[in-house]
Amino acid sequence: MEDGARAAGFPPIGSYGFLSDCRTAALTAPDGAVEWMCAPRFDGPSVFNRILDRGLGGSFTLAVEGAGPPERAYTRDGLVLESRWRGRHGTAAAADFLAVRYDDDGGIRPVGALVRIVRCEQGEVTVRGRVAARPDHARRAPVWRARDEGLLEADAGLRLTGLPRPAVGGHGDPEITAELAEGGTAVLILDYAGAWTDPRAADDLLAGTLDAWRRWSARSDRYDGYAADRVRFSAIVLRGLIHSESGALIAAPTTSLPEWIGGERNWDYRYAWHRDAALALLVLMRLGHREEAARYLRFLLGSPAMDGDRLKPMLTLDGGTRVEEEILGHLSGYARSAPVRIGNKAFDQFQIDVYGQVLDAALVYQQVEGDLTREQLGRLFRVVDALVRVRHEPDDGLWEARTDGSRWTSSTMYAWVCLDRGVRLAELTGDDRPPLEEWRRARDDVHAELLREGWDEEQGAFVQAYGSTALDASLIRLPLLHVLPGPDPRVVSTLDRIDARLGDGPLVHRYDTGETDDGLDGPEGAFLLCSFDMAAALVLAGRADEARDRFEALCARAGDLGLYAEEMDAGGAMLGNYPQAFTHLALIEAALNIDQAGDGEALHRWASRGGH
Repeated sequence: MEDGARAAGFPPIGSYGFLSDCRTAALTAPDGAVEWMCAPRFDGPSVFNRILDRGLGGSFTLAVEGAGPPERAYTRDGLVLESRWRGRHGTAAAADFLAVRYDDDGGIRPVGALVRIVRCEQGEVTVRGRVAARPDHARRAPVWRARDEGLLEADAGLRLTGLPRPAVGGHGDPEITAELAEGGTAVLILDYAGAWTDPRAADDLLAGTLDAWRRWSARSDRYDGYAADRVRFSAIVLRGLIHSESGALIAAPTTSLPEWIGGERNWDYRYAWHRDAALALLVLMRLGHREEAARYLRFLLGSPAMDGDRLKPMLTLDGGTRVEEEILGHLSGYARSAPVRIGNKAFDQFQIDVYGQVLDAALVYQQVEGDLTREQLGRLFRVVDALVRVRHEPDDGLWEARTDGSRWTSSTMYAWVCLDRGVRLAELTGDDRPPLEEWRRARDDVHAELLREGWDEEQGAFVQAYGSTALDASLIRLPLLHVLPGPDPRVVSTLDRIDARLGDGPLVHRYDTGETDDGLDGPEGAFLLCSFDMAAALVLAGRADEARDRFEALCARAGDLGLYAEEMDAGGAMLGNYPQAFTHLALIEAALNIDQAGDGEALHRWASRGGH
């Protein structure tokens, strides 16, 4: 897959760097160019988009003349990317970041500026930068106007300042050239939030950004267990995907990075899916980041998506429940993988798993914080009541199949989770409003149905849907949700059968696209969420050594910067949108389970949501 991408002139997906200020994000290519950024927030129109079209797409390039691609690494405990170019006559180092500041109420707050600082460390270097913005997903050319403070692109809301001062070249793009001796500095600052930023403040912005990320990391109960560096970095990536204003967690900051090169499985992930956000709440609570968990619940419980019998599976960053899906036919797509989409039809889908994921997160939150209000509890209890009414209906499933609804086994699994957590939440709070006996009977009925209709005795496994023989890696979560205990022979057999039929080394496919009709053509990569879930589940099954081996093999396939996409091919090439929240969430959950492998009581308590 990487060979195909390179042949088309695209860097591998896993080679991009990720910058975030918790309002928007930027992806930087191995050569130092910013090739993706949306403004004024994650789900806004892109202004740099070369990752989706090498010809029409725009970029923000920064390079040292005569030097090859830079060496790159993140600063400790933060999303500041450091690059170092080694040229014939000198060495230069850069710091790239979306500026943030720290406040005691919410931690990280965006400044609204992409900052690029280059310093000559030794000898002499020539630095060249070019801001080739292509606003509105490259549907129009930029028009830059000179102002006293710098250059303004009014329609996109971009303001550019720098040292030396940038000027618009004959091609219509701002650029700078700086001849630097040892100790000399060049700066470019692109503000997207309506302010002019003095480039002489660049060092202060860098110091403030480093301080904010470090202080946020220090707020957690320090985790120094198994794979601690990977866990802490994944937590930082997750924080970078949480919208600062609303508390919503986006699935990924990109759209239409393909799940298979040349295929049609290209989706817009710049929205909040409850399945991702609920798992984030669980993981962040486990690490001690309680403020983010509380903000997510406030965001969710204040949304109209919670009203009525059919919960919306996803939300916009401000709590909206619909964005029309649109194809951008003028963009060729990453490695010519069309179509390029913005918006997502999944807003209109019916997914029963959502009910269980919301209640699972709420129970853990209440166990730790104990401060859900009577109104919030009432909304949660109405979700359980709604589940009782709709649980027998076909739905679109966890994987959002674009076909007529089915009776997915995973939907039954999450229906049980919804009822179980609803009963226990009412018991925990002493709330007398829910019809507990009715819910308990329904919980028992759903569990019996799962064991009866979801189990295939001939295969010795739980199957994808009622009456189907296909396997589905979503059912790896049976022990992780404590629907059945990890050592249960049916769980162990299901894990082994999934590994045999859907596995490829440490990788696990979510299902066989040749066997499952999901309404789409062509293959896809292995699902990294399911791959890490397998490691987490094996710990609960009593196979910790095997889990550790799988985890280490998956970590060895991370990109150079430690970031993960949604999927991966057998050769280790990343596929799908990037970086992917639920992959990093699953990595953390697997690492924490492995770390507690010798403490069966703690593992059982966590899996059963038995208190903390």
